[in-house]
Amino acid sequence: MGTPTRSHQLSSGLYVSGPPEQLKERQPTMASRAVPYTGGDPKKSGELGKMFDIPSSNAPPLKPSRTTSPSSQHSSGQVRSASSSGPIGRQSGSGPMPRKSSGSIALQPTVLITSGSLESGPMGSSGGGRRSGQLEQAGSIGKAVYGSAVTSLNDEMNVGFRLSKSIVWVFMVLVVMGLLVGVFLMVAVKRAAILVALGGAAVPVLVLFVWNCAWGRRGLLGFVKRHPDVELRGAIDGQYVKVTGVVTCGSIPLESSYQKVPRCVYVSTELFEYRGWGGRSANPKHRCFTWGSRYCEKYVADFYISDFQSGLRALVKAGYGSKVAPFVKPATVVDVTKENRELSPNFLSWLTDRKLSSDDRIMRLKEGYIKEGSTVSVMGVVRRHDNVLMIVPSPEPVSTGCQWVRCLLPMYVEGLVVTCDDNQDADAVPV
Repeated sequence: MGTPTRSHQLSSGLYVSGPPEQLKERQPTMASRAVPYTGGDPKKSGELGKMFDIPSSNAPPLKPSRTTSPSSQHSSGQVRSASSSGPIGRQSGSGPMPRKSSGSIALQPTVLITSGSLESGPMGSSGGGRRSGQLEQAGSIGKAVYGSAVTSLNDEMNVGFRLSKSIVWVFMVLVVMGLLVGVFLMVAVKRAAILVALGGAAVPVLVLFVWNCAWGRRGLLGFVKRHPDVELRGAIDGQYVKVTGVVTCGSIPLESSYQKVPRCVYVSTELFEYRGWGGRSANPKHRCFTWGSRYCEKYVADFYISDFQSGLRALVKAGYGSKVAPFVKPATVVDVTKENRELSPNFLSWLTDRKLSSDDRIMRLKEGYIKEGSTVSVMGVVRRHDNVLMIVPSPEPVSTGCQWVRCLLPMYVEGLVVTCDDNQDADAVPV
């Protein structure tokens, strides 16, 4: 006898064969909610931040457990992977690395050194900006301190007479022989006329020496002025030339010490003192009843000169310790006499910055400069390198030769010769 067929009734009233279908347990559904925008900041991500021990902005920070088991480190939601991406902190075998995020986290200051002025910060001093290669104020002292790119010309110029050693030795031998012969004849003949004749022959030599000492510098300037100008367009490499044109500042413009004249290629400030009978000397070589140099500042840097003849522009290498012989007539800016001993506040400040005493002394402050736009003559050697035209100091001293008409012996000068005839008070040509 067969087994009876089971049937059941549906909700619509229809009978169907087979057992009723067993209803499966329905999985609960999660309601979708709008996720707030965190901006990449794990502190605002709620539970996700707690999973990685990142305190949220509203909840107090969670203290991580110091003792963790190996199983807990591999549990779901607490694995710190070295290859994880995003704003989560990373760890490697060599040690922990700082967490990175794209949120609003304060950046740490870097140690990047840049050129240009700094308006504030620990590198600024005396309230002014500092630029690469420029002058800087040494603390509270107002004296300008330049770097190695600026040449200091505190030493005397290498200018003097240039005679061959053979001529000097021959002259000395003749003088000694003349004196011996004169003394012998005076003793033998017993006549003073011979000694007078020898003295008369020595007088012209002495006058010639004194004349050259007094007019030698002016004769050198005359030699420079009479030297013909050379067109830079046709100058060859290694040629000694004289170029006259308008100057412009290089990468480091200078400023005069007392008058604060800006954008100069050469500046000089010198303090002189007069020494009377038994007075204080300004320097070891200071003689009585003369003016002696007590303090001196002379600086020159690389600059450009535009040739009047060809219009070409050349770089004059006067900085970085080059030998330069500037012939610039300074002007008196401060004159302290016996009748006028009242010092201006600016002059007192200038003396204080250089730690110079301001007692009762007869002083005179002179200042000279070559301002940008002035007309300057430069004598040096032409150098061409990679289409760059330069004028560099001559490796050998330049001699003026004998100037027989002016009764001047040969003089020599070392380095670049720079002359400027413009008046210090006149306005320069704007460049």
